[in-house]
Amino acid sequence: MSYLTNFCFELPTKIEYGVGVIQKLSDTLSDLKAEKILIISDKGIGQCGLLDAIRDQLAAAGLDHKTFDKVEANPKDYNVQQGAQIAADFKAEGLVAVGGGSPIDCAKAIAVVATHGGSARDYEGRGMITKETIPLIAIPTTAGSGSEVTFSAVITDSREKFKFSIKATKNAPRVALVDPEMTMTMPPGLTAATGMDALTHAIEAFTSRAATPFSNATALYAVELITQHLKTAVFDGHNLEARAGMLMGSVLAAIAFSHSDVASVHCIAEALGGKYDTPHGVCNAVVLPAMMEYNMSYCREQYARIAAAMGLRYKSIDEGSEKAIEAVNNLVVEVNLPNFKSFDVKEKDFEELAQNSVNNGSNIDNPRPMTKKDYLNVLGKLNSL
Repeated sequence: MSYLTNFCFELPTKIEYGVGVIQKLSDTLSDLKAEKILIISDKGIGQCGLLDAIRDQLAAAGLDHKTFDKVEANPKDYNVQQGAQIAADFKAEGLVAVGGGSPIDCAKAIAVVATHGGSARDYEGRGMITKETIPLIAIPTTAGSGSEVTFSAVITDSREKFKFSIKATKNAPRVALVDPEMTMTMPPGLTAATGMDALTHAIEAFTSRAATPFSNATALYAVELITQHLKTAVFDGHNLEARAGMLMGSVLAAIAFSHSDVASVHCIAEALGGKYDTPHGVCNAVVLPAMMEYNMSYCREQYARIAAAMGLRYKSIDEGSEKAIEAVNNLVVEVNLPNFKSFDVKEKDFEELAQNSVNNGSNIDNPRPMTKKDYLNVLGKLNSL
């Protein structure tokens, strides 16, 4: 990396981190002068009881509030449209997103559409948001997406079955209330999937062609925290220290990739999610080891540094890079995540998946230049495992 390269680091989100910070919600809304609040979540969060304390706190503060809890996994454009209509009709002055990446990403897009009009796809890409949006407070309940501190919202075009991104600093939540206790209800499978999502963010941010010294610093520390705490969080979900370590790792990984980029693992994962509605974190976990191996000759030194962050010892850069890939692959197996064949991907869809991977905006930042043929090679290898 050349330290003569220009870059910008901007983090418009205020982060409140720690056990119990969820109690600051009503005061935070008061600071934003928001009195009509739309809570955005999904059915699962409601069933876990995590919304009860949110509603109780808003009611105690005398804040008028409604709940939109119809966000789906891999949030769809019609989820955004419905939520934006509710926000507009309610004249919402503030949004509170509670959940994993799906509710938070959906809330970001709702904030845009409710203030700018049109549909979510109108704002695909960078720099399309021209004015302020409804203030958003994000409360993560998973340690994975890191959406509470990023500028992107990933939404599925339900007609084309394609994931697109809305990217702008105005899209970032105003405040993230990052409370480890809010992640305690995650079951083992979700803990594993979201944790591997965060690890993918960190590894891809560190090896991305858009990496900066700031993104590298946060990415490497995220790798260290996630590999140290993931298995404990999966198999001992009541361990608050492990939950806190995972949540901090997730936030750091998100800061890293939002100031660098993700790369071809995400390109394939988002193509799979758009086509098959497969869980994003599981897709990343399945693709990550194979993509690391495909990229290895272009980023051996970075992989060796990742190995060191994972606590591995090695005598050469080549050995270190190989150990990093082996350790990531072992971690996927150890936390009981499935393999590619469990997705039941049809070979006839490989061409479409490869093309959508090439079309992904993050394809350009993969350390190894990736063509449609390269993606077909990786998909073929995944299908043979």
